[in-house]
Order: sequence, then structure tokens, then C-alpha cells
Amino acid sequence: MRHARRRVVRRVARLAAVGGLLCGGLMVTQAMASEPPATATSPPTSTARTVADTGSGLVSELGDSRTAGSWIASDGEPVVAVTDEEAAAEVKAAGARPKKVRYSMEDLNSATKELRSAPRVAGTSWAIDPSSNEVVVRADKTVSKDAWSRMTRMAEEIGGSVRMERTEGTFTTRLNGAQPIFSTSGRCSVGFNVTNGQSRFMLTAGHCGPAGSVWFGDTQGNRQVGRTITSNFPGADFSLVQYDNEDESEDSNVVAIGEGRGVRITSVADATVGQKVFRSGSTSGLAEGEVTALNATVNYPEGTVTGLIETTVCAEPGDSGGPLFSESVALGVTSGGNGDCKSGGTTFFQPLTKALTALNVTLAGVSDTPADQASPSAGAADGAVEPGAAQPGAVQPVEPSEAVTSLVEQITNPRNVGPGLLVIAGSLVALVATRYIRTEQERNAYRRQYARSWG
Repeated sequence: MRHARRRVVRRVARLAAVGGLLCGGLMVTQAMASEPPATATSPPTSTARTVADTGSGLVSELGDSRTAGSWIASDGEPVVAVTDEEAAAEVKAAGARPKKVRYSMEDLNSATKELRSAPRVAGTSWAIDPSSNEVVVRADKTVSKDAWSRMTRMAEEIGGSVRMERTEGTFTTRLNGAQPIFSTSGRCSVGFNVTNGQSRFMLTAGHCGPAGSVWFGDTQGNRQVGRTITSNFPGADFSLVQYDNEDESEDSNVVAIGEGRGVRITSVADATVGQKVFRSGSTSGLAEGEVTALNATVNYPEGTVTGLIETTVCAEPGDSGGPLFSESVALGVTSGGNGDCKSGGTTFFQPLTKALTALNVTLAGVSDTPADQASPSAGAADGAVEPGAAQPGAVQPVEPSEAVTSLVEQITNPRNVGPGLLVIAGSLVALVATRYIRTEQERNAYRRQYARSWG
């Protein structure tokens, strides 16, 4: 009876060890199949920037009286709005696509100047849309009928260069991205890490809090991370938070995009109309969209902000200050907008180049110079990237900001190779051990039998 029980125990142990081997092998196989590479391949930054810089370079070369902006077409080609045939020929010779328009950039700028001179109406915005050759004025649901009528009459007086639109939702600052920070003013996002060459700071939205605001890394206020030393809002929308402990600050810029992954930022540049862009925030995570206009003006209830990037990217309360980027190129920080990530909406961003210049800082771990500039004569058709094919950038693992997952979660995580290898190793040890124990038991049994036989 005793020997029978031993055989049962040995068989159960062997079966458990074999099962462990199979389970560990399956975990490793799933991890190898599902785990993203440490560095994902994305279209070269220089390729996307070449397309954008070809258009902007031609606009600068030809001047505001002969052009009306540039954008990236749906096929990835740069398009330049021109007012005369001679300018169109120069654009075509440079490898870009010309589009003949009625109004020059001087005309469109004059229209926005008249709009700014009128009494301010909260809940409105305007921006130049180069593809339609218009200044698009939008009003949210808080704008009264009387105010809307007054603005419409003004638009008619300015002329055909202004288009009026009603929009859903309400234009608000997105108080409350990639990594959350908390203060008495609410919750905001760390946009990018910056430096003045001596100290390190985090750059976020200006409406998040005035100078002197204290920021924490947790909702209980136990871990103080920094204090706002400079804030610009309204007018612009950026602020500078100095780290309390520089040993904990980052020397590089990696934007968290969820699931333990991040995008390493390698350069900074100005956005381009038609460009596919990405935003990361602690509320809604990673979202993508397209740049629809530049130099936008938004009349928030708290005040007017100018010079913003207008996009179709969604955002929600909690995403303020979060980074805007494309193909590892930093573009801006989240300001505000309307809608949400279920119904969509318009979101505005503070251009990063303007904020860095005003604060006299640079991105940490990034060259002082913006993304490579292309010559206006460079062939834009060579390696052009369609906006829909753009990537967030090179993806790599990042450390979580909160407590790490438990052992059980790690073991059940299909992306984790380590636990699978540990299960395999443990099963092998168990097999060897059961085999050794069986051999020793048989050897002892033989010795006892031999002793009884031979006295």
C-alpha cells in the first residue's frame, strides 16, 4: 500500500512537471508573438520633414503677397497656395504642387486682424485654412444669437475670405498627459522635459496654474515633484515647472503612450497643415488626428490665446499640457478645445518652438537645432510620406509611474517572457528531482532486498 501511494505521488509530480513545461513553453511562445520590438521602425523623420519644409520654404521665399500658405496633401505631396502664374511655375520647378487662389496671406492676415479688433466673444475661435483659402470662424453653443449675428455682419463686411461655422460642444481649457501631475488647481500633464543648461524643468500648459503652483506626483500630496516658476496664460498657453529633486528628473524625452511603452523624442519642429499628429494624455491615452490650421485664435472663458495649432485630435479634461508629436518630432502641448474622444472634436495646441524660445530653454536630451530643414529646391516627391502612413515614432519600453504589477499579474501577462522561462526552469528541476528520488528509492529497495537474500 505504501509503495502504491509512492507511485501515485511520483506520477502526479511528473505530470505536474510536464504540465509546467508545456505551460511555460506556451507563455514564452505567446510573449514572443505578442511583444512589440524595443524599437519599432517608423518612417524617417527627415522624409516627413522634407515634405513640410519644402512647402514652408517656398512660402518664405516667395513672400506673403504671392502665396497663402502651404499644406500636405492626402497623397503626401506638399501644396503651396499661390496668387499668380509666375509663382506657380516656381513652385512646380521646386518639386511642389501649386494651387492658384484668390486671397494672399496678406489678405487673410488682414482679415484676422479685423476680427481681433472687435469686442471679444468667449466661445469663439478663428484660424487660416490655407487649403480653402479662408479664415474660418467657429462659435460654440455658449455664443448667443446676438453675438453670432454681430460676428456674421463683421464677416460680411470683411468679405469672402471669412467663413462662419457653428460647432458642437464648448471651447474649454483641458485642465486636469502623458504622466499626470496634481496641484490645488487641478490635474495636468507633463508635456516635455526641458533644460536651460543648468537646471531641469517640465514644460506644460500655462492655464494649469499660475507661478508658485506646487505640483505632486500623487493625489494624496505625499510626493512633491516641483513648483511653477513661469506661467504664460492667456495670450499664450505654456508654463515652466522646476523639479524639486533633479536626480528624479529625466535627461531625455520619452512620451508615455500606454501599455508600458513610450516614444523617444529626437527633435522639435513647427507643425504643418495636413500633417498626421499624435497626442498622449493621462485621461484619454494616445490619440491621433491631423493639423487643420496654424496661428489659430481661441477665446476661452478665461481669456484669449493666439498662435495655436488647430487639429482634429480629440482630448478630454485631464489631458492639458500633454505632448503633441509626430514621428519622434515634438510639436506642442495641449491647450484646449471642444468635444471628447467618443464624439470627436477640435483641439488646440501651444506650438513648442514658440514656448522654448520665450522661456530660453531646450528639450532635454535633444539637439538645440530644430528638425532638419530641407532646401526649398529639394525634390519633395522623393520618398514622400502620406499623412495616413505616419507613425508616432520609435517605440520603446518605459517604466511605469505608479507601483509595479503583482507577481500574479506578471505571470499571466502574455507579453512577459521571463515568467515563462522561470516556469520552464522550475519544471525541469522538478523532473530531475523526481527522477533522482525514484532512483534513490529503487537503489535503497535493491540494497534491502540484497541484504535479506544474502544475510
